[in-house]
Amino acid sequence: MSDDDLPRLREDAAARLSGEALDTYSQDELTERIILLEREIARVRAHYDKAASHRKLADALFKPQSCD
Repeated sequence: MSDDDLPRLREDAAARLSGEALDTYSQDELTERIILLEREIARVRAHYDKAASHRKLADALFKPQSCD
């Protein structure tokens, strides 16, 4: 069994970021962090949309044919 076959742990980078203390960051550092996170959100949304499109196409392709 390879590592790819194992379930992913929920303790990922996003979970670690959400629990990180922010009081040591300057306003400039927080602004940079917000920009990076917004870019990551856009990247994840784009991937989600692509996956949803592929799923929709696959569902249409493998949809059982009606016997009309």
